[in-house]
Amino acid sequence: MTLPENASQDPVHRLVAEQYAAALERAQKRQGAGCCGGSSACGASAALAGYEAPSEGAEQAAAASFGCGNPLSFAEVLPGQTVIDLGSGAGYDLLLAAQKVGPEGRVIGIDMTDAMLEAARNHAKAAGAHQVQLRKGLIEAMPVAAEQADWVISNCVINLSPDKPKVFAEIARVLKTGGQFRISDIVAEDLPAWLKASPIAYAACVAGALPESLYLQGLRDAGLVDVAVVSRLVYDPEQIRALVETDFADAGLEPTLWNSLIGQVSGKVASVTVTGRKPEAAGCGCAPGCC
Repeated sequence: MTLPENASQDPVHRLVAEQYAAALERAQKRQGAGCCGGSSACGASAALAGYEAPSEGAEQAAAASFGCGNPLSFAEVLPGQTVIDLGSGAGYDLLLAAQKVGPEGRVIGIDMTDAMLEAARNHAKAAGAHQVQLRKGLIEAMPVAAEQADWVISNCVINLSPDKPKVFAEIARVLKTGGQFRISDIVAEDLPAWLKASPIAYAACVAGALPESLYLQGLRDAGLVDVAVVSRLVYDPEQIRALVETDFADAGLEPTLWNSLIGQVSGKVASVTVTGRKPEAAGCGCAPGCC
């Protein structure tokens, strides 16, 4: 496994890359064993996230989805537009975006993990999604020029970043003036210190999650406007178990710690969908790239 050069010394980036490369490998093994393996249903994360049944050609990408929401479920993405997906993983959201932008549009997936990029390329090729481009890089320093995207989407990824303000600033940079974002992510309130220090809990999108108010303020501080939560699902214990167990049950978490994790985060962790836009140049309040 190799990471972008500027990530090589960051322990959080390395942890996330290692855990998700391993999770992808487990998901691929489940597919090879007739899709389902152990106690986890193939694609359970995608089902819990609110996706419909995958279209033909997208089944394998759906089975390797580790998202917490469906950022394209109600997005008004139009044919010919450009969509950038942050932390594009195995590429399921890329395929959904490709359907919306059509053959004249463009979909750019950014991920830092070689295994995910390879999987996404294979899934895009199998689906005939020629408008999909994959780029290796960090969402804190996107390998994309400014003012490129009509839409920025992301699915349960920003909570994994060690520098979320940089991600929010990058979203503002790569969006066109008036461009929009739609992000599905995890937010959390009042987590115990031991849980925040757990590598498995971090990789499972819990330990690194911000409180909702700080998440929204971070986007506003980057110069983005009309920032709002349009959907919210507060996880109960069984939903937390389904979300985490599908992808990380065999990742080394001891049963006692596992049960304690579920008990202590119940009612404190939620999946939210956040929308907003980059303001128009006139009266933009000096958002990055528009003044």
